[in-house]
Amino acid sequence: MSTTKTETLKLSSSHSADERKYLYLAGVGVTHSIGIHLHNYVANSLGHSWSFINQECRTVEDAVAFFRAPTFAGGVVTMPYKKTIIPFLDELDPLATLIGACNNVYLTEEGKLRGTNTDWRGIKGCLLSGTLTGGNEGKGKPALIIGAGGASRAAVYALFEELGCGEIYVVNRDVNEVEDLIEDSKAYNEGRRPRLRHVTSVEEAERLEAPFCIVGTVPDFEAKSEEELKARAIVETLLRKDEKGVLLDMCFKPRNTRIMRMGKR
Repeated sequence: MSTTKTETLKLSSSHSADERKYLYLAGVGVTHSIGIHLHNYVANSLGHSWSFINQECRTVEDAVAFFRAPTFAGGVVTMPYKKTIIPFLDELDPLATLIGACNNVYLTEEGKLRGTNTDWRGIKGCLLSGTLTGGNEGKGKPALIIGAGGASRAAVYALFEELGCGEIYVVNRDVNEVEDLIEDSKAYNEGRRPRLRHVTSVEEAERLEAPFCIVGTVPDFEAKSEEELKARAIVETLLRKDEKGVLLDMCFKPRNTRIMRMGKR
């Protein structure tokens, strides 16, 4: 079996006799991911007979079934299961508990499924590498998160805990998701919590100071509904301010997303 092509496996009793182990990228719309090459190279370099699979999962239960299989070696969790996977795991490490989202699942020595979060590392690294100096130029300045799903939790952690940004603007089409995000932020120590601000109008966005660090956490899509068009207009207003910073879009299909194109204007 090739370890450089996208594959879809079906769980069966024959797996129990197969000595190979599998790593999974589990989510929706994952077959295009190029991470498979990196993960297979790392596994082979470490001497593990593991193969990485871009595994389409229509439901979170589908992902859990692969993770519970005896051939499971590790899992990467992506949209839209970074929050919904949590109740199905045996435990979370302190970081995933604080962040409120899980993007990696691994086996403990006791064979339990433990969730953690490494998204914040990628967010932090990308934002720092995008500055002119390579330093933390966004410290103390406002930041912006586009979206309020599972990936936004890691963005909050990276911007607040690691980069020391000031007020964090949140733009999202769903008010309830933003309220959930704000509620989850209460897991941080009282007296030192991120300052999240739900920006709800273009007029409000026009009055705000320009954000320096900007993180997109939503799929690339054409805005159609009233809520989507409103959120898109707010983002455009914040991005066209004179003071510029650094923009990271966590969506990597297509390479040049709508948010990236807005940021280049």
